[in-house]
Amino acid sequence: MNIPFLDNWRRRHSAERGGQALAPATGADPDGVGELLAECELLRVRAGQQGLDLDDTPESLEALDQLPPRWRDDPEELPWLGNDAGLYLGTVIVRTVRGASWHVWPGGHPVVRLASGREVNVVEAGLDWAVNGSPELSQMYAEAAEA
Repeated sequence: MNIPFLDNWRRRHSAERGGQALAPATGADPDGVGELLAECELLRVRAGQQGLDLDDTPESLEALDQLPPRWRDDPEELPWLGNDAGLYLGTVIVRTVRGASWHVWPGGHPVVRLASGREVNVVEAGLDWAVNGSPELSQMYAEAAEA
């Protein structure tokens, strides 16, 4: 994820922490990383245009899976929407699965770390969903919730 303002923020906060990952394994989020990642503005706007309010629940992931993939008509928007879909998936997992937390690798790549220690590359899953329609976001959620 290459977002200039986020890179500057990340460098500043990483330096304060001695270069460690931004999100602690405890699930606490003192820096608001989770809130920043949860914005998913493009996805929320496109879903809203189709009458879907994203409320950060597993049911909203199922509803997203059912939307007609109109975003595939715009190749420039597709990767951004896929990125947002992955961040939204991660947001739902972190907010509803016990022990799940955001973890940002030193290179700036956000993943969700489950209580088992397994990391879910939600951005990659979101891009696959946006481009191919699979795996479904609700399926990825179910797998994370079972782990």
